[in-house]
Amino acid sequence: MEKSMFNFQVDEERCIQCGECAADCPAGVISMDGMPVFNEEGGCFRCQHCLAVCPTGAVSILGKNPDESQPLAGAFPSPGQMTALIKGRRSIRRYRDEEVASALIDELLDTAAHAPTGVNNQGVLFTVVKERTVMNALRQEVMERLGKLKESGGLPEGFVGKYMGGAVKLWVEEGRDIIFRGAPHLLVTSAPKGAPCPAQDTVIALSTFQMIAHAHGLGTVWDGMFMMVLALCPDLVGRLGIPEGHLVGYAMAFGRPAVEYHRTVQRGPAQVNVVR
Repeated sequence: MEKSMFNFQVDEERCIQCGECAADCPAGVISMDGMPVFNEEGGCFRCQHCLAVCPTGAVSILGKNPDESQPLAGAFPSPGQMTALIKGRRSIRRYRDEEVASALIDELLDTAAHAPTGVNNQGVLFTVVKERTVMNALRQEVMERLGKLKESGGLPEGFVGKYMGGAVKLWVEEGRDIIFRGAPHLLVTSAPKGAPCPAQDTVIALSTFQMIAHAHGLGTVWDGMFMMVLALCPDLVGRLGIPEGHLVGYAMAFGRPAVEYHRTVQRGPAQVNVVR
C-alpha cells in the first residue's frame, strides 16, 4: 500500500502485523486494519520511527529503503566506552597545522544531522570552514577588525572588552590566536528563528557533532570568544553566508589535536535536585 505525499509503503510479504509501527508513531497517524494503515492528513512528523521500529523491515516512508539503514543489534558502544568518551573529552586549544579531510567532515556533519530537533523540525544549518586558507583569511579579518575597534575605543567595558582587547594584544605581540586557538576549521550552527526551538536545536546539534568528532580522534572547543566577535561585528554573520532569518546558536573550532590526554579528570558529585 502507498500514500503519495509521504510515500508510506508496507511490504506485505515481510509484515508480521505486530502493530509496533502504529503503537510507536508519535503523531498517531498509523493504525492497524490487518496491515498498517497510514492517515495522509494526520500530521506526520517525518521522524521515520515506523521504519526504525519495524522488526522485519517491512515499512518504508519518504522513499527510504529500510534495507539501506544500519542495523542496530550489537552496534552501540558499551556503557563503559560511552562513559570514557564523555569523561575523557577535553576542550582542545592546541591543534596541528593540517586540514581534516573534507570527506570526513561531511561524514561527521551527516551524523550530527541525526541530532534531535523540536517537533523533528530538522532546520539546523551547519556553516563550516573546511579549508585552512579560508580559515586563515577569516582569522586575519577578525583580528584586524578587533584591532580597529580597540584603537577607536569601540570595545565595550567589562568582560567582553577585556577579553577582546587581550586577544588583539596577544595576536599583535606574539602571533597567538586565542579566538580560534589556531584551529584549522570552524563550525557554526544556526536555525530559522521561526522553528519551534531554534536555540536548543543548534546546541544539541553541535553537542552531537562534538561527540562523533572526538570518537574519530579529532578535537573541538566551544568557541565563546568567536560568539563575542559576532556580537561586536554582527555583519560577519552574513559574511559567513548564514541566512538573515536564522538564529545563530553557537560556534565550535575543531581539527586534529596537538595534545594528548591520558586519563579522565575527576569531577562531581553531580548537583542533583530530587523532586518529591
